Amino acid sequence: MTRQPETDLWWKKTTVYQIYPRSFMDSSGNGIGDLEGIISKLDYVKDLGVETIWFSPFYTSPQEDFGYDIANYKDIAPEYGTMAICDRLIQEIHDRGMKIVMDLVLNHTSDKHPWFVESKSSRDNPKRDWYVWQDGKKPKGKAPPNNWQARITGSGWYYDENTDQWYWAQFLPFQPDLNYRNPEVKTKMFETVRFWLEKGVDGFRLDIIDSLYEDATFRNNPLSRHLLPSEDGVLFKSTKMTMHHPDTMIFVQELRKLIDEYSNPSRFLVGEVEGPMPTIKKYCGEVNNPGLNSIFLFETLGVKLQPKTIRKLLNKFNQYYPDPFIPTWVSSNHDIMRRISRFNNDLEIGKLNAALQLTARAVPYIYYGEEIGLQQNSIPLSDSLDAVVSRFKKLPKVLQKLLQKITSEAIHRDNCRTPMQWTPSQNAGFCSPSIKPWLPVSSGYQDRNVETMYSNPDSILHCYKRFLQIRKQYSVLTSGRMTLIASELLPKQVLGFSRWIKTSDVKEEVNIFLNFEDTLVEFSNPTASKNIIASTTIVRAENNEQKIILRPYEAIMME
Repeated sequence: MTRQPETDLWWKKTTVYQIYPRSFMDSSGNGIGDLEGIISKLDYVKDLGVETIWFSPFYTSPQEDFGYDIANYKDIAPEYGTMAICDRLIQEIHDRGMKIVMDLVLNHTSDKHPWFVESKSSRDNPKRDWYVWQDGKKPKGKAPPNNWQARITGSGWYYDENTDQWYWAQFLPFQPDLNYRNPEVKTKMFETVRFWLEKGVDGFRLDIIDSLYEDATFRNNPLSRHLLPSEDGVLFKSTKMTMHHPDTMIFVQELRKLIDEYSNPSRFLVGEVEGPMPTIKKYCGEVNNPGLNSIFLFETLGVKLQPKTIRKLLNKFNQYYPDPFIPTWVSSNHDIMRRISRFNNDLEIGKLNAALQLTARAVPYIYYGEEIGLQQNSIPLSDSLDAVVSRFKKLPKVLQKLLQKITSEAIHRDNCRTPMQWTPSQNAGFCSPSIKPWLPVSSGYQDRNVETMYSNPDSILHCYKRFLQIRKQYSVLTSGRMTLIASELLPKQVLGFSRWIKTSDVKEEVNIFLNFEDTLVEFSNPTASKNIIASTTIVRAENNEQKIILRPYEAIMME
């Protein structure tokens, strides 16, 4: 596959659109989204204005965790298509001048993967040491080897009666962790990375990459003050021995060197890393010894839309990610409550959130459906298909609700993975009205769908399109620095910041103002900008050069 060389780091300037393949578009009539369905909608994604598509996994999988339990890293799950269709998907994306990022789960496989089937068969199998096995404690080894907790609470150790040992699984029981202290495992997984790079994949999103290595001597995790999952631990146990191991930091630097071998075009890595900012920043390495190109900064997922709070977060990002590093801005994803539903499904606030995300100094990640205000569903826990829910179904309902609230609804992920809404017809155009979709369509699809919103120039969809187009036209939004406008120059409900580039004696600058309240506000223009070049609404008040007037929840960009 021949493509022109690039002289700049495109991934720092791109906007990424996440597609959950199972829920995007069904072309086969079985109620499950697939690769052919995605191909049929690529022109829509291109027209939206994004440049890069990240796909949740569609590798061969028993689908117990809907793709994050991989049984073959080099083939495609039959419900999604074939490798030939995948090759065509990659080509179709590149033909449109776009990039493709694959989700790669390096930490664990499915327990149905042939490697684990062999590993589990006997203690002397050649692949036994491809996974993390340990003897148990207490008489006859019937207690777990240590106190390590899984990411979703409860012990992460699982007993295998056949071989009388325990295997370690950081996430779910059917997702055993690979043992990267075995050089054969590292070699095989680097080979997997090369396989997809050779096919033309432009980058990888690395699932729970912070959990790759564990303490080599299997020491207990120290005590923690936290019951629920937090930066410091879970169920009163810290994660010191099971997350952010120094050997994981070394691994990501080795992986970066591999990625950097492919420079035509350049490739990139974005990691799913959780923890306090000083810790997760380490995954990026140093300028002369780089690690991941970028990491997801999950503070944006639940941050309140308040000027003081956003100002503090933007300052924090500037502090930890000065050039040549760059932060990310993620509003929703396949594990977390949809952002619009945190705003009581208010589309005007959704527009404000979009304007902030697309003008702040960061790489924006848009989860499919955000651009139409696709809202969180409310499927009962009893009807959930999500394997995570099985860990909590036996808890009292009061505790279930408390856990859902405190953990950002992450224990019931079905509700944020519902089908994309294309039309106002039954099943929202995701699949035929006569077919039952794999998950029920969210409420409000009659109004919140692509077809209906295309016909309304003041819709949230057109707001996304406007600001995405502005990002292409103004390089300050993708390459410029950011300076916050002093809060004393603005009303209390308004946040303002400048994006700027200075070359020689020429300074290019735009200014962004966001009104975070449901009231009209008027104030003196604290900048030299005169012309409004973008707004979240097309029904706006008239401004003059001295005064700025913002409608409720309006954001504008000026030059």
